[in-house]
Amino acid sequence: MRRYELVADRGLDHLQTVERDQPTPGPGEVLVRVRATSLNFHDYIVVMGWFPADQGRIPMSDGAGEVVAVGEGVSEFQPGDRVISTYFANWLDGPVAAQKVAKMRGDQVDGFAAEFVARPASDFTLAPSGMSFEQAATLPCAGVTAWRALMVEAQIKPGDVVLVEGSGGVSIFALQFARMAGATVIATTSSEAKAQKLRDLGAAHVINYSETPEWGKEAVRLTGGRGVDVVIEVVGGEGIVQSIAAMATGGTIVLIGALSRKPLQFAMLGVLNKNVRLQGITVGSRREQQEMVTAIEVNGIQPVVSDVFAFDQLADAFRHQEAHGHFGKICVSI
Repeated sequence: MRRYELVADRGLDHLQTVERDQPTPGPGEVLVRVRATSLNFHDYIVVMGWFPADQGRIPMSDGAGEVVAVGEGVSEFQPGDRVISTYFANWLDGPVAAQKVAKMRGDQVDGFAAEFVARPASDFTLAPSGMSFEQAATLPCAGVTAWRALMVEAQIKPGDVVLVEGSGGVSIFALQFARMAGATVIATTSSEAKAQKLRDLGAAHVINYSETPEWGKEAVRLTGGRGVDVVIEVVGGEGIVQSIAAMATGGTIVLIGALSRKPLQFAMLGVLNKNVRLQGITVGSRREQQEMVTAIEVNGIQPVVSDVFAFDQLADAFRHQEAHGHFGKICVSI
């Protein structure tokens, strides 16, 4: 079987597959034929060497595939089941704790850039029915992150206003989940072509942040002066100033990403005067993933896949991610 392994020299030019023996499942494990993975910013900073990971580590935190065999004592899955990975090896249920988020896939433990993996059964949940492997592979990181942000932490309800930044995986999932819950969505982008796609997915308003740098004020205007209840903050840096400006009193800013790679800089009075809650999150638990899968099946939500690359084109997939031309998730078929 083929898989990718991180080498001492990091960077896209050093990504290549190696031949390894196909694993066999031990007690409590399942053997999964991995069919697809999807790209996250976390994966990019790992393969670029900006985030520490051991030499020989299998990258890529997301995986979708089918169970080939089960080890002794496994009753939750059987051969032929379509499954998706979980993001954290130790976070099965309950509130977040240090030990539960101590092992992320693709850097602290092996990920899913491999044709076969043998892992504990608790490393997987069933995939939603009626979904391609590529679509299913977008769920463990981006999908669960958006789900926990809105449903667990912000606890949105019908009539709330949610603002999403851009058109990456988390933002689009947040748009879809917010609409599912009966919320109004405001989206930001710098592309008119992407703006139309965001409207097609259900965004009530789209703000071009290149044409309207003070988009926080525009969000307040669009809500009749009230402001938004939740911002899905994926950029960070000085841009959080606009997120704060957009907020309704008592609203929540969910800090998810740091695409700007710059420290947060903002005036504390804006947060204090509006009683804004700043909530940082990193993905979610296995139980929350199972709840999300149920909601997706019941509501017929379809993940948005922008582009699909072949297994030996993983480096090209990351270069496409660097170019920021995608809408939704970039996937790799295995």
